[in-house]
This record gives sequence, structure tokens and C-alpha cells, in this order.
Amino acid sequence: MRTNRFAAIIFSTVIVALLAPSSSPAQAPNSSDILFTVSMPRPWTHLLEVEMRLQIPANLNVPNETDLIMPVWTPGSYLIREFERNVQDFKAFSISGHGLDWIKVNKNTWRVNTNGARIWGAKYRVYANEFSVRTNEMNSDHAFWNNAALLMYPNGRLNAASTLRVIAPSGWKIATGLPPLAGQPNTFRAENFDILYDSPFEVSDFKEIKFAVRDVPHRIVIDGEGNYDPDRMKADVQKIVEAETGMFGVIPYHDYTFILHLRANGGGGLEHLNSTSLGFSRFRFGTERGWPSFYGLVAHEFFHLWNVKRIRPDALGPFDYTKENYTRLLWVAEGITSYYGDLMVRRAGLISDKEYLDGLARKIQNFQNTPGRLQMSAEDASFNTWIKEYRPDENSVNSQISYYDKGELLGLLLDLEIRRRSNDTKSLDDVMRYLYHEFYEKNRNYTPADFQKACELMAGGSFEDLFARYVRGRDELPYNQVLAGIGLSLEQAGQEVGGLGGLAPGPLPSRKGFLGADLEDSGDFINVKDVRAGTPAYEQGLNAKDKIVALDGARVNKETLETLIAAKRQGETVHLTVFRNDDLRTLDIKLATTTDAPYKIVQLPPATEEQKRRYGGWINGVRSIN
Repeated sequence: MRTNRFAAIIFSTVIVALLAPSSSPAQAPNSSDILFTVSMPRPWTHLLEVEMRLQIPANLNVPNETDLIMPVWTPGSYLIREFERNVQDFKAFSISGHGLDWIKVNKNTWRVNTNGARIWGAKYRVYANEFSVRTNEMNSDHAFWNNAALLMYPNGRLNAASTLRVIAPSGWKIATGLPPLAGQPNTFRAENFDILYDSPFEVSDFKEIKFAVRDVPHRIVIDGEGNYDPDRMKADVQKIVEAETGMFGVIPYHDYTFILHLRANGGGGLEHLNSTSLGFSRFRFGTERGWPSFYGLVAHEFFHLWNVKRIRPDALGPFDYTKENYTRLLWVAEGITSYYGDLMVRRAGLISDKEYLDGLARKIQNFQNTPGRLQMSAEDASFNTWIKEYRPDENSVNSQISYYDKGELLGLLLDLEIRRRSNDTKSLDDVMRYLYHEFYEKNRNYTPADFQKACELMAGGSFEDLFARYVRGRDELPYNQVLAGIGLSLEQAGQEVGGLGGLAPGPLPSRKGFLGADLEDSGDFINVKDVRAGTPAYEQGLNAKDKIVALDGARVNKETLETLIAAKRQGETVHLTVFRNDDLRTLDIKLATTTDAPYKIVQLPPATEEQKRRYGGWINGVRSIN
């Protein structure tokens, strides 16, 4: 009880001091009636401690009850993640330190009986032991959190300003995109909860790399060790920032923070208004594709500060943090961002033309090897993200696509078509700049119809057929029809890949036996991860989750099985012995064959001067003629 009385006295004293009118006019803009304190007295327990203090403004009526709500998802990651599941030890207090009655009225709402008090507070703890860019992690080495996964908001007051004070262990520093509160150490201000929830925190003894672009400060905050070169990282991230800000011609922030977590196994990123959180494998910088993969991650998340954080699809802001926010535009928000992510790495001079085109060819081949491309449109993939994108299963490859994957290829198609139809006076770059000026700067969100109209405006004609077939529909993408405009062709084993995604007629070399299942070694068995629709394995009864024991009566591992299958010819039958639900059975499967060669994007012989000019404007990011 001594501890509780002492805490109540501290609570009363501090809240009165913080809520008292400032004697200095310069401090008035920093005032707030919602105050958060986040502390971590025992980091090894993974428990972040939150104290929330509220004052009802004088111009508002004082209610007898107030609902405190914990978001169930965080913008940029479209899945209900139920952050309230990590909340424990909730308490509510009056200004005098007496406990207030409360009740939980649904999964993420705590209703506090304030008895008409104008000033009161709440305390709770949040278990933080889930590392990702969208969740919270705290341990003896660091604390990282997303405020949507940590801080509650008073119902009806998402537009209210707030301040957040961090009490960190000795020796730990604080990094966030929120501006500091003048005169108050380790305290930050948010104009509203959308901004608060859009500003993650890293608290640790992190390393810091700083640079400036157009006199605007940028920093890379690095938590964890790795085999990166800090000088190279600084120079190359700066080039990406310069390339992307150069495309838009404007820097819409006062400063920018890259929060980079280096882990043995980690990846991904989440965009924010003037920051991003990144995860990357700590020793991957020493591999052949390590640095280019890092560049792509940085370029993708940084491009989001325009596309999504400011150029907003219809339903993405203001947000409802209690349920799904549906949109059919994630293929634009994420997919076109993926398109520009890799293209900007090339435009920044960090990879060669060949490296970029080889990567693009791999993405086309992976997409064409996904049977779900014939089942789901880009718009439907966007709309269904809440139940599908983050919850893949063994049938996902057959029933769905990722809006990242198809959206990226649609970005290529739209960009090259706009350039061709406008005779190189406009491009997809112009579409993005138009959306920035006509929608973000005028405080409007755009709809699917708005995006199509913007593309048509730049192309100088209708795109109805294109959007009906490839965006809302499921027709195969006309790769070579589009690539021909810049003097390129998509080929496999020396043969052109047809405009509808199939191979052109004619004999193809290097064919191998084909089963059609994705496999992995699992102890003494080969586990069948998935079976792709239309393949011999799918049509003749091999199931996902089967465990392969033998091929033609001989025990095999994954490598041996794939080698033996590849040596077979069209129509040969193999005998697979499998365990299915602990029952042993043998399947007879007649094999097909497939071309054993990667897709490649190559130059058409000979390219015209028009094709060369268009290619140069596209790959180098030359501003269109206006």
C-alpha cells in the first residue's frame, strides 16, 4: 500500500504541474490535454509501462464515463492484429490518486467511470516480445514500439493533440519522427492521434548515420550489429533519397528517420509520415545480392512517404482503428511503390541496367508461375488483403495473387503505355506528381476512378480496356507488346514469351521432367508445401502436407528427388510413396516437362531511335516534356 500511496502522490503532483497554464507564451503551442509516459523499469520482463493522463478541455462537457480504446491494427499492415491482447494490469485514477471504477465493454475498450472529473488518468502494462516492424519488442538490449500497438485513445478524440514522455534506462537514446517538446527532455508532441500512431520509437544504445538532402536532415538509426559499411550505407541511401525527391521535386517533411534493425533473420519495412522502420539480415551485406536487396527495401519504404502517406487511397485516412478499412487500391499503394522502389535504385545509379532488367524478368517469371493470377484480379487482391495477404496457406498459390506482385507489373505496363501514347511527353511519374498536387495538397483522397482518370489524362486517351482487362480483370499481361515500345523483349531459352504469357510456338531446348509441387526436406521425409493447379502433381492426386518417403521404391531427399524427376521425359510415370495422415500409400504420376531456363529481358535487334529515346527516358528518369 505504501507503493500505491506514493504513486498516487507522484501522479497528482506531476499531472497538476504538467496541466498548469504555462507562464511563457512560447510554450503555448506545445500544450496538450492528453499526456503519455512510457517507461521500461525492467526491460528483460518485456513489459512496457504506460501512464495516460487526461484533462477535459474547458469548452467540452465533462462526461461521467470515458471509453479508452486500443487500436486493433496499424496503418500500412492490413490485418487485424488484436494489439489489446498484450494489455495487462489496467487501472484508472482520479487526480487525488483514488482508484476509479472501470469495466471492459468489448475486446479493445476500457470504460472508465470518471464521476465527472475533468482531470484523471490510467495506467497499464503492455507485453512487448514480438519483433516485427508492425509490433513491439523490448528486452535487455532495446525497446521498439509502434504507438498504435501501445497507446489507447479516448473515444471521440482522435483529433486531440498529445505529448509522449519516455523514461529510458541509463545509456539508452531515443529515436522517433515526432518533434521534441520544447524545454522538456525526452518528451515529444503529436498534433493528433493519426500522427502519434504513425511515429514508431526505437530506444537503445543505437548507432546513428546522418546526412542532408537539400539542407533537410536525415538519419539512419541502427539497432544491432552487422557486416555493413557505414560510409557506403550513408552515401547510397542518400542517393536513393535524392533520386526520389528529385522525381517529385518536393520534400514534404522537416526531417526523416530510418530505423534499421539488424537481426540474424529479419526483413520487411513499414512506412510512416517522416520515418520508416526496416528489418534486414545482419550479415547479408556480404552476399552478392545483399546490398541491392537493402537498397530495394529502403527505396520502397521511402517512396511511401509520397505514395500512401500523402497520396492516400480512398479509405486510408482518416483511419478507423477498430476495424478493417477496405480499399481496392493497394495494388497502387503497394504494387506501384514496389515498381518505383527497384526502378529508383537503378535511377540512383546503384545497380546496372542489366541487374534491374534481370530482376524484373525474375518477378515476371514468378508471377507467371502462380496459378492464382487467373483467379484473382489486382483490385480483388487489394480488397481481400484483410483475410488473405497476411494469412497464406498451401492453396494460396492457386487461388490468389499478391497486390505487390501484380501491382508492380501493372506499374511497368502503365508507365510504358503512357510514354508510348503521349509520344514521351508524359509518364507514370507525371501521374504520381499529379496525384500529389491535385489530391494531397488539396486534402483529398483518390478513388479507383480518380487513378484511372489521372492515367488517361497523361496518356491523352481512354484506358478503359486496359483497366477492365488487367486491373479489374484477370487477363494475362501483354509483356512483349509493352516492352517492344522501349526496344526490349521477354524471352525464355531464346524464344519470345508470348503477349498473353504463353511461350511462342516452336521447339524449346533444355526441357526437364516436371512434377509441379513445392517441396522441403523435413527430417526423414520430404514435405509437400503446396501443389500448383494444372500440374501433374495437382491433377493426379499429390496433396499439400503429404510426406514423400520414396521415388520408384528408393528412399530420396529433396535434392535427389528433384534431380531424378528433372531427368525424366514427357509422359513418363513415377511412383511416389507418401505418408498422408500417417497412412502409407503410393501414387502413380505421369510427368509433364517444362523449360529449364529463366526468363530474360533482352534488346530487340535492331532498336529504333524512338525506342532508344523512350528507353533512356524511362530507365534514367528523365523528366517528361511538359
